[in-house]
Amino acid sequence: MTYRNPPTTPRKSATFDDYTLSEIRRAAATGIYDIRGGGAKRKLPHFDDLLVLGASISRYPLEGYRERCDTSVVLGSRYAKKPIELKIPITIAGMSFGSLSGPAKEALGRGATLAGTSTTTGDGGMTEEERGHSKVLVYQYLPSRYGMNPRDLRRADAIEVVVGQGAKPGGGGMLLGQKISDRVAEMRTLPKGIDQRSASRHPDWTGPDDLEIKILELREITDWEKPIYVKVGGARPYYDTALAVKSGADVVVIDGMQGGTAATQEVFIENVGQPTLACIRPAVQALQDLGMHRKVQLIVSGGIRNGADVAKALALGVDAVSIGTAALVALGDNDPRWEADYNELGTTAGAYDDWHEGRDPAGITTQDPELMQRVDPIAAGRRLANYLKVMTLEAQTIARACGKNSLHNLEPEDLVALTIEAAAMAGVPLAGTNWIPGKNGF
Repeated sequence: MTYRNPPTTPRKSATFDDYTLSEIRRAAATGIYDIRGGGAKRKLPHFDDLLVLGASISRYPLEGYRERCDTSVVLGSRYAKKPIELKIPITIAGMSFGSLSGPAKEALGRGATLAGTSTTTGDGGMTEEERGHSKVLVYQYLPSRYGMNPRDLRRADAIEVVVGQGAKPGGGGMLLGQKISDRVAEMRTLPKGIDQRSASRHPDWTGPDDLEIKILELREITDWEKPIYVKVGGARPYYDTALAVKSGADVVVIDGMQGGTAATQEVFIENVGQPTLACIRPAVQALQDLGMHRKVQLIVSGGIRNGADVAKALALGVDAVSIGTAALVALGDNDPRWEADYNELGTTAGAYDDWHEGRDPAGITTQDPELMQRVDPIAAGRRLANYLKVMTLEAQTIARACGKNSLHNLEPEDLVALTIEAAAMAGVPLAGTNWIPGKNGF
């Protein structure tokens, strides 16, 4: 009698998974690397790996309907004559006109103003729609210098010197020719329809001493009125924060690798930088070591999604957070209502990241005149304001549960971690223990 082994279920490789195999085939067929937008899609330690310890006997909670929980924040109080005062500690990150459509930029300004917070220009200059509808507008000063002029520097409420971005620290931006319309070309002094790639470093400095000179130059141009931010990608947050402070920054912005981008190499997005959660404690430690914590404000961005993320970030010592991808979703990007259109592009709502191609069905990351008409900046601005309101209420709910009458009174003692990795990164105990991995040599 012949015995046969029963059939086994085919087993695929964890290393060579379906996506990896498809990328190898794509690279072999085209000979070019893949470009996309968005942030890292791999699973990373994040705020979901932290839990908040609500009040019980040792702490008394606050009544949500009776006791105030302050959400306001002041940014740029170190040197600026006119620091920024915001109602909420959630700001809108820099996203350029060119990457985004004009109506989308207007909607960001409208929504931020309704919520009492700031928005940011991004690369490519300041549009009149954005300035006109943003009560508080931060002007990004990037290596490309696209659209930069002293008049707009003075018209801004703050200036953000961008050294790096979380999705691509050490790399420059991309804007493909199909998104360089007549207006974008004019603002950036570029030929229409030609691909452009921004520089990865500023042309007029090579280190922190030069950055100090540049910050002084910007202060003189703006009569020392405007707060000066310095934004870095989450690579070496301790040293970058310390050097930004020593160079004279009023505010330091740290962008983790979950932060999005309009376009860069896939290999960059998934393999360069550090998770947002890993960046916060080193940056806070640098400020504390210099005696500048709360004197120089710290903003973090990259993967902020809800009020719990906000509360946890502030508990770790941050002064404010910034959102980009989430703000675009609030405006209507990746909306299932356009699912059929996304399918025609070979993707699906929720996965669309080919923002650089300029064919966004939602009309947000495009310069196509017909697609842009799908964005009603007034309605989209209201949706963004609603989203910011909910995030703030969620953060307040958590703070009150911890007995705190201000979001900025949250502290590391209010947190525990669910994983060893998150505990080590955040510098808080592993849940159920008093152990902080890496502390005191353990």
